[in-house]
Amino acid sequence: MPIISSREHPIIKQLVKLEKSAQFRKKSALTLLDGIHLIQTYLSIQGAPETLIISQSSGNNNEINQLIKLISCQKRTKIYSINDALLSHVSPVKTPSGVLATISIPTTTIIPVNQNNPFCVLLETIQDPGNLGSILRSAAAADVSDVYLSCDCADIWSPKMLRAAMGAHFSLRIHERSNLLEIIKRFKGKVVATSLQTKKTLYQTSLSGPLAFILGNEGSGVSEAISQAVEEKITIPMPGKTESLNVAAAAAICFFEKVRQESLIHTRS
Repeated sequence: MPIISSREHPIIKQLVKLEKSAQFRKKSALTLLDGIHLIQTYLSIQGAPETLIISQSSGNNNEINQLIKLISCQKRTKIYSINDALLSHVSPVKTPSGVLATISIPTTTIIPVNQNNPFCVLLETIQDPGNLGSILRSAAAADVSDVYLSCDCADIWSPKMLRAAMGAHFSLRIHERSNLLEIIKRFKGKVVATSLQTKKTLYQTSLSGPLAFILGNEGSGVSEAISQAVEEKITIPMPGKTESLNVAAAAAICFFEKVRQESLIHTRS
């Protein structure tokens, strides 16, 4: 296993750029994973990463050693060891986990949205990485197939976003820089947007079958153009003393109401 000890090494320079620069991530089609569990999730779903970087002090960590053995069997990943000071220099977190990996960013073509019984999510101008990561986690848990993001959403493949989603990226087809109006037009199913300007609630709406949920910006919600294009607008009842829900919380409620309704249908049939 090659040992790296200089900040001037090309691998170290690459890691720093992947952590800091969205433009570099896009140009190189690579991104950075931090932490044993995130890397294990990627390995179980997508396969071996491009590179694996281990801190020298992690040599006695059984979990990391097992990960090295699993990845070594794939015979495609370059594995490097670096000292702890260098790992602190390149790690995207304040307390480094001891292991990093670089992975290829998947290239996704626009999947026809009239596929059999699709469950899709359209996200417009979601700008907080924590919110977006949480939405992806809920989407993956609810068995969403495709996530379409408008051009002005936060960088979905940033290391911070990957940590927030905790591996959800790898179970979803993610389409960046999507024309949401075009997706709505082509979708062969019900399109539902969340809104505070309607009295119809989520629980008064049939969510079975092909469905696309649209969620908008944290502060302003969905745009007027999107609102006019959708088939149905719904609100989430809030009997308490608050004006609105966090968009990630609203997304989870919507996704799992669909799961609940589908489960009831299967139980009765």
